[in-house]
Amino acid sequence: MENINWGIIGCGDVCEKKSGPAFYKIKHSSLVAVMRRDEAKVKDFAQRHSVEKYYTEAEKLINDPDINAIYIATPPNMHKKYAIQAMKASKPVYVEKPMGMNYTECLEMIETSKITNQKLFVAFYRRALPYFLKVKTLLDENRIGQVLTVDIKHIKKAQTSDFDANTHTWRVDKSIAGEGYFYDLAPHTLDILDFLLGKIESAKGYSQNLGHLYDTKDTICATLQFESGVIGTGLWCFVANENSEQDSIEIIGTNGKITFSTFAFTPITLITNKISEQYSFTSPEHIEQPLIQTIVDELRGYGHCPSTGISGARTSLVMDRILKE
Repeated sequence: MENINWGIIGCGDVCEKKSGPAFYKIKHSSLVAVMRRDEAKVKDFAQRHSVEKYYTEAEKLINDPDINAIYIATPPNMHKKYAIQAMKASKPVYVEKPMGMNYTECLEMIETSKITNQKLFVAFYRRALPYFLKVKTLLDENRIGQVLTVDIKHIKKAQTSDFDANTHTWRVDKSIAGEGYFYDLAPHTLDILDFLLGKIESAKGYSQNLGHLYDTKDTICATLQFESGVIGTGLWCFVANENSEQDSIEIIGTNGKITFSTFAFTPITLITNKISEQYSFTSPEHIEQPLIQTIVDELRGYGHCPSTGISGARTSLVMDRILKE
């Protein structure tokens, strides 16, 4: 492809700033059409972003001959369906995370990608952000020696909408989004550790609904073993007091440690016996743009995207194993 002409299925909140504008700001990339079931909202989005065409039916967008690549930004329960339809229509797919509702769905998407010979990418955009690439550089340069352990802590207060069933968002509806906030947020952390430390070979966990605010699990702990032998632990809680909030990843090696965060983008801290250094980064205006750039480059034959269906499926498998009862 010389020019990538995108169609978006599901132009909701994530498309407003995080991803949507990147598709028409990147060179050799255009946003041709958008789809949302609510006609007033999709028309409004199209007008504000200067998109020529809009649809209220996904199938019409998928079969639009002017589109040669599709971004799926719906809730997770529709990822598999639309990804498979798009690839069968001979169009590569960029799908939001988590890739599917479970590992089995991911495998079906990968199999379709192979059969149709269409590329499949997943929106684990941290793999392309300078912040996390700096952590990878520190590890690759052996700044903390041999990596031994990693510790994850993601503690959040309950959202205002969580306290009333009438205001619950789709993110805590198991039929739409899987296991709640864990399925929404934890894959970012698990995926970036896959990128930084390699494949997570084994995962076990315990999960509970301790806040009783919704039906999905709100408190999860896990043990991880990486293919390299590195051992890790993780704790996620989404009903804590605001004074207890924490977002941290600590990687410990034989010569020191690196501390950073998944969502807060706190300064990366490197501590060894000899030095203590911090590295700060400003996130791009459209946080998915660096990864989308790698997708456009790969589709044009000039590069490689680090987040594929294969890597995305690995993260879904890890989550399945953590949540296995």
